[in-house]
Amino acid sequence: MEFFLCVIGMVMIVEGLPYFAFPNKMKTWVRKVINSPDSSLRRFGLVLMVLGLSMVYLGRN
Repeated sequence: MEFFLCVIGMVMIVEGLPYFAFPNKMKTWVRKVINSPDSSLRRFGLVLMVLGLSMVYLGRN
């Protein structure tokens, strides 16, 4: 459980960094994401999940 909380904390740091460092650019980027078609967002999400799973697999072995 301690490792899980550490990982979640690190993810939150990485996710929050662009909003802290570049708030105006993040607003522009979020507008672009809102206007993107659902199929593109699904593909992007799938690619990120596969990459994340691969990284976890490689890190654990």
